[in-house]
Amino acid sequence: MKKSGILNRHLAGALAELGHGHGVLVCDAGMPIPEGPRVVDLAFRAGVPSFAEVLDGLVVEGATAAREIRAANPEATALLEARFPALELVPHEELKSLSAGARLVVRTGEARPYANVLLRCGVFF
Repeated sequence: MKKSGILNRHLAGALAELGHGHGVLVCDAGMPIPEGPRVVDLAFRAGVPSFAEVLDGLVVEGATAAREIRAANPEATALLEARFPALELVPHEELKSLSAGARLVVRTGEARPYANVLLRCGVFF
């Protein structure tokens, strides 16, 4: 799931424990965090680290985001659609429900709306 170069030891360790197909929620600073999954909070201040910077470090085979992202956050929409051509879009409330099944939540410092994505782990080889 992880590419080389991840310096945060908590994130590197959490990613190493994941298996193929496990769910990882990468979310903005405003997304409600479900109870249960391990949480790695990377947020330092608004915008740091960005949603894009966190996504750069991950190997992913599938992704689901909130349908509302298209109208509310065109930049994040373009980013996700470029990285994940088969991006699945669901209502935001459904994304929150699906997130409860994630094994890991990675909170970024992103402060733009709907910068949240549920990823399915891939393998780096």
